[in-house]
Amino acid sequence: MMSGETDLAILLRSMKPVLHDEPYGYAVASGQPNPIAVEHAFAVIREAEGTTLVATQSQLKNAGLNTPEVWARISLEIHSSLSAVGLTAAFATKLGSKNISANVIAGYYHDHIFVQWSKRHDALRALQEFSQST
Repeated sequence: MMSGETDLAILLRSMKPVLHDEPYGYAVASGQPNPIAVEHAFAVIREAEGTTLVATQSQLKNAGLNTPEVWARISLEIHSSLSAVGLTAAFATKLGSKNISANVIAGYYHDHIFVQWSKRHDALRALQEFSQST
């Protein structure tokens, strides 16, 4: 199994952000979450206060879960190493300078950034600037 890229300059230049078409949401399932909702969730985060499910709005709605905010998912196609230093800070700073929040979920192969749905195109353009400037 490859461990991924660690060089920050290469990561920024080659991140290839991809904006997914469907709106996503975050929902908290108190008690035992619906197994179907968990099975179809993009991410499941278990905390002391409850289980957070990150999934498409339609999946959460079908599971009877309320999602007060709408988010867009942008995935970075580059295989970044979990031990890479500076990638999250760089894109969070870039997005923050444009008043866009960045909620990050990292998988083994890719980083996934959740941004406000209404700012998704601005966020994508901001991330694409890295490949043009590095």
